[in-house]
Amino acid sequence: MTEISLSPERAKALLGLLDDDSPFVQKALVEELKRLSGSGEAFLREISQGLDASLTVRARELLYELGWADGVQAFLEFIRSLKYELETGWFLLDRAVYPTCDIAACHLFLDEIAERCRELMTPPTSAREQCRIMNRVFFHEYGFRGATKDFSDPENSFLHKVVERRRGLPITLSVIYLLVARRIGMELEPIGLPGRFMVGCFTEEPPFYIDVWAGGRFREAHELEAFLGDSPSDQSGGYLLPVTVAETLSRGCRNLAMHYRQAGNTELAGLFLRFVSEFDSALRREANA
Repeated sequence: MTEISLSPERAKALLGLLDDDSPFVQKALVEELKRLSGSGEAFLREISQGLDASLTVRARELLYELGWADGVQAFLEFIRSLKYELETGWFLLDRAVYPTCDIAACHLFLDEIAERCRELMTPPTSAREQCRIMNRVFFHEYGFRGATKDFSDPENSFLHKVVERRRGLPITLSVIYLLVARRIGMELEPIGLPGRFMVGCFTEEPPFYIDVWAGGRFREAHELEAFLGDSPSDQSGGYLLPVTVAETLSRGCRNLAMHYRQAGNTELAGLFLRFVSEFDSALRREANA
């Protein structure tokens, strides 16, 4: 395959598109970088080492999206950075095992679901009504479901696989639900119950919870005791509050370590235990800073 050269004029034009917020511009940028192949990769690597912080971050994100970065190292750098963002972090987790997965396509798919939700929402609507509309789109139109028959399959923990198969674990279904909600301006939060990962809404009083694994069933606080397992009663209130991005990602890594161990893949089980340890170490450093 003939290498496509990148002229200084074209490089300057691409540089001007890096921080453009338009999804259409970003889609075109990704396609052009793919077409440029090696020249596009070299362009991004040069920008990623530059002095402009915002362009550096975006160039690194594109390197990850296009599969031009070491997935394991990229996720480790993300963990150690302490700059946690859920969507970026979980797709970097995916890249640790699937370095060439099409993250850009996943972003556009989530945009598509969000746009469909917006089409059905006629403001003003309450948070509950907005979630009902999201449930209609998410579960009935797009067919997302819990992976009940193959719960322990590691693929249920990778967002791009869940998007592709429309099946996932409570945590991955909840994460996708959250990412769609944030695209339409809804303030929902991750809830890390010991027995079930859910989504919570605290913009109304009293708060309510969405059991994404159960097809978007609304639950009140008193209903969640069934999911607390053997947790001490004096700690149960804390489980009804949002968890952090780091806690969410670390839990995803724990799931993968367990499921890979059950599948007999000790190498990948060890890799995800290493990620859990890195999260623990990074948060300890932050606490002691």
